[in-house]
Amino acid sequence: MKNKVTLLIVGCLLLMFNCRSKNEFINQTKNKKKPNVLLLFSDQHNKKTMGYENHPDVITPNLDKFSEESVVFDRAYATRGVCVPSRMSLMTGLYPRTLGLMNNNEETSVTEKATSLASIFKYNGYQTYAFGKRHLKGGGDKGWDVKKEVHPEEGDTGNYLSWVTKQGYQSEFSYDWAAEFGKGPKGSKDANAKIPTADLGTRISKLPFGYTMEAYTALETINMIDQQKNSDTPFFCFSSFYRPHQPYTPVKKFMDMYTVSEWGKGTKLKSGIKMPASFYQPTKDLPPLLQFQRNGGNKVWNMDKAFKDEQLWRDYIGAYYALVTEVDHYVGEILQALDKANITEETIIIYTTDHGDFVGNHGMVEKAAAGHNIYEDILNIPLMIRIPGKTLQGKHTAELVTLVDIIPTLIDVLDLKTPGLENNFEGVSLAKLLLEQKPLNRDYIVSESWFQATVIGKNAKLGIMKPNPVNPKRDYREFGDMFFDRINDPLELNNGINDEKNQQKIAKLRAFYADFKTQVSGIGMQEISNKNK
Repeated sequence: MKNKVTLLIVGCLLLMFNCRSKNEFINQTKNKKKPNVLLLFSDQHNKKTMGYENHPDVITPNLDKFSEESVVFDRAYATRGVCVPSRMSLMTGLYPRTLGLMNNNEETSVTEKATSLASIFKYNGYQTYAFGKRHLKGGGDKGWDVKKEVHPEEGDTGNYLSWVTKQGYQSEFSYDWAAEFGKGPKGSKDANAKIPTADLGTRISKLPFGYTMEAYTALETINMIDQQKNSDTPFFCFSSFYRPHQPYTPVKKFMDMYTVSEWGKGTKLKSGIKMPASFYQPTKDLPPLLQFQRNGGNKVWNMDKAFKDEQLWRDYIGAYYALVTEVDHYVGEILQALDKANITEETIIIYTTDHGDFVGNHGMVEKAAAGHNIYEDILNIPLMIRIPGKTLQGKHTAELVTLVDIIPTLIDVLDLKTPGLENNFEGVSLAKLLLEQKPLNRDYIVSESWFQATVIGKNAKLGIMKPNPVNPKRDYREFGDMFFDRINDPLELNNGINDEKNQQKIAKLRAFYADFKTQVSGIGMQEISNKNK
């Protein structure tokens, strides 16, 4: 009896101690400085062009190392295969159909009133920074304490163009920038010189190493880290690289990693770098605008010329790889700065992009976003998240996720306050997946443009052509819908929309799209449609 009483007393004391410890932990967590958040972002990064993706040629040691420290999402997707809609989904937690934003130049009452991720962090006491390319609209671009773009923007506290001009390299930058338009820059000192055209938007940069947009973005981010290392205020930083987006004009340091001869003098890619497996896909199998571009209809890309000289394609592919390596280099410098400041373990780090690039797949350059919204090369994006001490290192997941999931995830993980916004976000939190490895059990996600909605399932994909209310000339319903079996046709070469064996899967994906339209508001899309009636 005496032993039982003793055990009871000991048990009660342990229970009291555990309760007190738990309460102390909760109080310490509430009073403790919240983790910093660093969002490393690139533009137009094809997910497969990284070493950890088993790419045989692309050199990305820093992203490879980061993947080993993070949760890697193998099936993350852009909400739209073009810059602004995808970025706005990331920054507002809303789908393009809700924003009414499926092209870069659109604005609605929803985009104007939307609450940004930066505003949420600012409300929660964070210092907020944006360095590099933002390319956001309305409310999605509010909430920054410090913002420094590529070109001068209203309200910015600095910009790359002013910086590079002060360094004495404005003309060299203009030469690079003009390559996207296939020519030399007007008004530059080279304007009257014989400047080679930039077929496929590709040529070597005249800028020296350390003076690109990527260098500037990294420099500003590193300076911020140094200033913030001893601060009692947490930071949120959107460190946004312009590359590997066109123009494909890498500096010599990075291009030399992929060539065996001097650029322009019999340039050749290093032995073993091959053309993509889907490069020779017949033109007739592609959607109409992609056919038009491959046949030379786009006088900037000059793809018809490139198909007569495969070296032009090799130059573009090598230049793209070099730009990816440049982004990787500066990601490494930023991560080293966090280590040097001893705040890596206080910082949640995310790496992702807005959409991909064809990089020669399907015999295409760039993203051709005006002509399709379906191919994996463009929609499947890199996404890696590292939460210090919380996420399994090197864990890969095949769960279906999309950019609208980032806001609810960070709100959940960091216990951020969002007065009046609790039910406004259209993504789902990935917190339990990240912290407890609990599955999402999502059956599908949707990426959508005005003319093509793509339903992405676990093993198949359906691209539904729609009437286009903003540009009737880009109505591709006559071409028909597109279906790809991801298991048996990973390169997406065979449109199986009319194959009898696929009809049950197709019907299921159509039902998913109907469900999506009942779940996700189309208020902004309707506003744009009404304007065009």
